[in-house]
Amino acid sequence: MHAPMTRAILYGFLGAVGTAIMVGVPTALIPNPVFGRMIPPDEFDYLVFAATVILASALAATYAWPLACPLPERRIAAGSLATFFAVGCPTCNKLVLLLLGSSGAVQWFAPLQPLLGIAGLALLASALIYRLRLLAPFSHSDQPKRAALD
Repeated sequence: MHAPMTRAILYGFLGAVGTAIMVGVPTALIPNPVFGRMIPPDEFDYLVFAATVILASALAATYAWPLACPLPERRIAAGSLATFFAVGCPTCNKLVLLLLGSSGAVQWFAPLQPLLGIAGLALLASALIYRLRLLAPFSHSDQPKRAALD
C-alpha cells in the first residue's frame, strides 16, 4: 500500500473517532456518566450524527495529501458547529437556554434542529467535494505536480 493511502486510512480513522467523541459524548448520543439529556434523542439525531462522522472521516482522510491551496476551513467549522447544535438536547444547551429560556428552547429551537442538521451536513459535504476536486489531478501520483495547482 502506498504511503499516502496508509496515511489517509489513519487520518480517516482518527477523524471518525475524534468526531464521534467530540460530538457524541457531550450530546449524550454516546451514553456516558458525565453528560445526560432531558429530551431523548430521536432517529434523526442519530442519522445526522452518523453522517457527520462519515463526512468528517472522509475530510480527515483528504489531509493525507498535502496541497498548497486555500482550505474550506470556514465551511468545515460552520458545518461541524451546526451539526453539533442539531443533535444536542435543546434544553441541555446552555447557550440556547440563555438566549431563549427553557420554553423557548423547546418551542423555537427544537423545530429548527433538523434544518441545522441538513445545513451542517451540506456545508461538510461541500467542503469534502471541494477537497476531492483539488485532489483529483493527484489521484494516480504520490507527488503532486506543481503546475496542476496553478
